[in-house]
Formats: sequence, C-alpha cells, structure tokens
Amino acid sequence: MTTLQLYHKEEAARCLMCEDAPCTKACPTGDPARAVRAIRFDNAANAWRWTASCSEADLERAEQACIHYGGPIRLRELLRAPGPAPEQAASRCEPMPSLAIRFAGIPCENPFFLASSAVCTNYEMVARAFDMGWAGVFYKTICMQDIREVSPRFDAVKEGGGPLAGFRNMEQLSENPIDVDFAFLYRLKQNYPGKVVVSSIMGQTEEQWVELARLSEAAGCDAIELNFSCPQMRQKGMGSDVGQDAQLVGHFTACVKRSVRIPVIAKMTPNITQITEPAQAACAAGADAISAINTIKSVTMSPEAKVSGHHTISGYSGRAVKPIALRHIYEMASCPSMHDAELSGIGGIETWRDALEFLQLGCRNVQVCTAVMQYGYRIIDDLVLGLQTYMAERGVSQLESLVGEQLPNFVLPSDLDRETVVYPQIDRDRCIGCGRCYISCHDGGHQAITFDTGLRQPHIVGTKCVGCHLCRLVCPTGAVGMTKRIIKPIV
Repeated sequence: MTTLQLYHKEEAARCLMCEDAPCTKACPTGDPARAVRAIRFDNAANAWRWTASCSEADLERAEQACIHYGGPIRLRELLRAPGPAPEQAASRCEPMPSLAIRFAGIPCENPFFLASSAVCTNYEMVARAFDMGWAGVFYKTICMQDIREVSPRFDAVKEGGGPLAGFRNMEQLSENPIDVDFAFLYRLKQNYPGKVVVSSIMGQTEEQWVELARLSEAAGCDAIELNFSCPQMRQKGMGSDVGQDAQLVGHFTACVKRSVRIPVIAKMTPNITQITEPAQAACAAGADAISAINTIKSVTMSPEAKVSGHHTISGYSGRAVKPIALRHIYEMASCPSMHDAELSGIGGIETWRDALEFLQLGCRNVQVCTAVMQYGYRIIDDLVLGLQTYMAERGVSQLESLVGEQLPNFVLPSDLDRETVVYPQIDRDRCIGCGRCYISCHDGGHQAITFDTGLRQPHIVGTKCVGCHLCRLVCPTGAVGMTKRIIKPIV
C-alpha cells in the first residue's frame, strides 16, 4: 500500500458514516459518502463509481457540509484522484463474477449472512437486511427459558476515539415468545423464498432441543443451528456449558438429526482448548455443517459498563477476535476426520478481505454481527462488490474456487524454514523520519537500527538485524519493505 493509499484509508476511517449524509445532500452530481465508505471498507478500487461526475466545486460543497466534530473530511483530497481510464471503467461495469455458492446443500446468492445476535431479532430487521442484499440469516437464538437482560449490556475496547477494536456483550438469547419468533421465521421464508433462513435454537433438555427443531422445520426454515456456545447463559446446562462437553454436543446433535429432515448446523464455542473435539462429535452425530466461533469469554473494566455496581465475565467479539477465529477454523478444516465437514465462519469480519480469509481456510459462508452493529446492514454493498472485484482481477469465475485454497500453505512450526532470512529495507522516499522503527527495535527488538537525529534518518545495521520485521509493522507510512529471502549468514 502506498503512502497516499494509507493516507486515504486513514482519512476515510475518520468519516462518521452519517445517516442521510450531509455531504451527499450537498453534492448535486454524486454520492461522496458512498465513495468514502467504499474506501473505508477496502473497496477503494470502486470508489470512483460514486464521484466520477463530481466537479471540484461539487466536492468543495460536500466538504463544507461535513459535520465531523474534528474538522471536515478532506473530500477533495480523498476523492479527486482520477478514476480508471474510460476503457477500464467500461470493463469494470461489465457483469461481475457470481458469488453464488451452496452451503449444506442450500443454494446461497452470496456467502454473507447475519450472525445470530442483536442484528436479527424480528421480521422487520431481517427483511430490511434481505432487501439490501444479505443472502441469509442465522436468526437470534430461540429458547424456552424466560430471558431477562441487564442494562447496560454492551462495552467496547476502542482505538482512541475511533472504531471498536473489540466489543463485549452480555446479551443472551431472543426475548420474544417462541410463537412470535417462529411466526417471524415463517413470514421471512414466505416473503423471501430466495433467501436462506436458519433458525438458531438452544434447549436445556433433550425434549426442548427436539421441540424447537421441529418448530423450526414447521416454520419452513432452510436449516437449524444448534447453539452450543453462548458464553453468558445464566441457566446451567446451556450454551458453552454444553459446547465444552463433546459427549453432550454429540448427544443433542443426534437427537435433533433424528427429529428433522432439514440440515443441522452445530455452533462451536471458542472457550475450549481443542475445538475439534466437540466439532468431531457433532459431525459423527450427523451434523451437516459446523459454525464457529461464538464470542470469547472476557472481562472489561469500564466503570460505565457496570450493572448495579458489578462486573462479570461475558462474550468478546469484533476485529480483535478474528485471528483466534481463523485459528479455530483452520484446525477444523485440517482435521482428518472432519475432511467433509462444511464450515460457516464467524468472528471479526468487517470487510470483504476478512471474509476472503475465512473462505480461503475452508468456509463456504461467513456470518457478520459486530460490524453490522457499528455500521449497519449497508456494509453488504462493499462486502459483495469488493469480493467480486477481487475475483474479477484474479480471473476467478466461481466462488467455490476460493474455498480452502490457502490450507496447503500451512505447516507445523517445526517444519518452517529456519535457514533463511528476509531483511527489511527502508524506502527513503516514503520515510518521514519519525523514528518509530528505531524506538521499537531499540527497546523491543535487537538494537539493529540507528537514528541520525540531524538528518532524521534511520539506518539498519545488517550485522545485528535478524529479520524479525518489527520495524516494518510499526512504521506508520509503510516505508519499511522487504528484500529477497537469502541464506542466513554464518555467525
């Protein structure tokens, strides 16, 4: 990523993503807010579509209308970059690759689903999401218990005053009476027959699991998700209490499979040492697919998040958990006894690139929650268009081709190449002389960087550098790159 691209992404990240955006209302020829959103969600290659007809004066009016508390978004700098050449623009307007894929035998128009959570708790919410382009929903988990929630129930770890790095919630399951929820599901399937409606359920006894499953099938649902993973249930014998016990997971999965004809999906908890144990039990019991992960048990200490003066353990989600989710997905996808298991990926998915990583590790669809809670259902536009653009640029015509393609590139730590090294190198044109690389290497690395305070230039000391690349990761301008891999010098 160039320095200019980094600047554009940082500036786009400042955007408040307003409802009824004043900048767009002030622009008579385009949609600056939509273009900024494309850049914000890793879809910059398509941002020109919404401002191609905008003049400098149009963008100036839009910029003046911006209501950002820290000063207006620099729309003219951000959006005046020329779009593709006419012939390139024409080719990009041609029909994009299809994102259609089958999951558990069910045809899906794209791989993007709402995760079972606060983003899908009634008919109107899900219908609105379907209208905007989401392929399906894992409806908020239905149970037979009296669900009584706390206030406040959410907390977050933020990056300064910016977006949420992690999101903590104490919410449990659907608060609706079960007849209301199943009526919602019935209406959704009747009115949106081309969308995928999955009923997420949780029982406390075998009888409850079976009854909820049968009600799901009677409502016309395409599939059933068995929630073995909620980390904050107040009743014992529910949620992650079950998901940590492979025998119980297998037992309840088998009971449900015997009771219905539609596909059954078992949802795994990450609050366990080895996720493959309950996942294998679910597969052995007949589960048609596995979804993972649910939220991670966590503690945040924000005074504002106390409930009547008390803290508690609850679930953590958002971008911070994505690497952990990917690890669990990889372990299941690479487990020999789960070779034929289909996977639905959950955890920290915000952009199409995030979704791509889950697909490349073997998932056939992905579920999104926290990003929708922050930015709304509208993120589906860039999820779809961004992934389609990526496929078109690679010449990939079927989404199926991406599923699992990165699995062969994984090895055990013991099998990694330890005889070669890749040294970092500094691009003087991009280096602004901040010295961040020097500080990190000096205090957290191998003291392999010196810093000329007069010229404000860092220099890599080759005899000390071990190729750890801490300097590259902390550089704010992307000025530290990589050289070719070579044999390690003899010490």
